[in-house]
Amino acid sequence: MSSPDPEPRLYSLSRQLCGISAHTLCIAFTGLMAALAKPGSSLFSWHPFLMTIAFSFFMTEAILLFSPHSSPVGKLKHQTKVRLHWILQSLSSFCAVVGLITIFYNKHLNDKPHFTSWHGLIGVITVCVVVLQSVGALPLLYHKLAKGWSLAKLKRYHAASGLLTYLLGSSSLLLGICSSWFTGSVSGYAWYLFVFCPVLAALVVMSQVTNAYVAKKRLQY
Repeated sequence: MSSPDPEPRLYSLSRQLCGISAHTLCIAFTGLMAALAKPGSSLFSWHPFLMTIAFSFFMTEAILLFSPHSSPVGKLKHQTKVRLHWILQSLSSFCAVVGLITIFYNKHLNDKPHFTSWHGLIGVITVCVVVLQSVGALPLLYHKLAKGWSLAKLKRYHAASGLLTYLLGSSSLLLGICSSWFTGSVSGYAWYLFVFCPVLAALVVMSQVTNAYVAKKRLQY
């Protein structure tokens, strides 16, 4: 008998390692950003903390719940994962909105102009998209709200728009890492390590979402 093809096992192992790395780095990234921002030390300090926990932790973990290789709740039923996803996404939306309000009010108090940088522009667009994405997901929980639409089609649209939302959030984080506040505190190799965290997470999430729906299309043929 011929030996089994080792490629699928190696492929699965590599995806599992990438997923575990994404979990670990996102948690570490959030913890380090919290230590750097020191939330509560000033009004501004809440902005980087809340935005980081919104996009790097809550949103990343909400998506990785459905990973077939590295989900922390892989043994739970799909419906339970959906509920957990909804809870984490709601927390992400709440933190993002409060983070936006915080920086807006902080600039107002200091008489500074709003949304004059790419970080500010992409950030406010991202928060708006996050809110729209959350509202747009309601028909998936309550299908009666979308009469005439199949559940499978709604899931595809939700996955595509969700991936776009996540990439916007990752871009906002990367632009924040390039801000004068961050580069004034972190430089050298440490700065590149911070950049690596959201980049790896974005690649893992992109791979997970695209492979899931490419696989479903293949099964249909």
